[in-house]
Amino acid sequence: MGEELNIRLAKREEASKILEFVKAFAKYEKMSKLVTLTEEDIVTNIFDNGYARVIFMEVEGKEIGFAIYFYSFSTFLGKSVLYLEDLFIENGMRGRGYGKQVLAYLAKTALIKKCIRFEWSCLRWNKPSIAIYEKLNATPMKEWIKFRLDGKELITLANKYEKEI
Repeated sequence: MGEELNIRLAKREEASKILEFVKAFAKYEKMSKLVTLTEEDIVTNIFDNGYARVIFMEVEGKEIGFAIYFYSFSTFLGKSVLYLEDLFIENGMRGRGYGKQVLAYLAKTALIKKCIRFEWSCLRWNKPSIAIYEKLNATPMKEWIKFRLDGKELITLANKYEKEI
């Protein structure tokens, strides 16, 4: 275990720091070209609209990573679910147990918020993270296939609903 980790909610005035971490995370996942996020998007969608929450991981007062999460809902159980969208720790700070501490923090947050589950996704090639999740006894959801609509496909489907919302 490394130095003591502090976990705290990000503040509106730290939108630029969030954006820095998003770009570093995208680079790690080989997806830099997909990032169109701006500081204004962060302020509007995270802080004004409350669509997600961001936490920073700090060691000795310096941010070393971030996580972004939000709440979804289990239809069958009628309860909220905490969904971890992304978790990123700077390269030199990995392997010190900080990621596990963040997962424990989010698990505790889920229980405090009376969530029935804590869920996340992981890219198949990310073997180090998968190994950690398996050690925590997290269950891979192999029977579920994640689907996505975006870009022109999203617009095409949306245009099929002609009434006002």
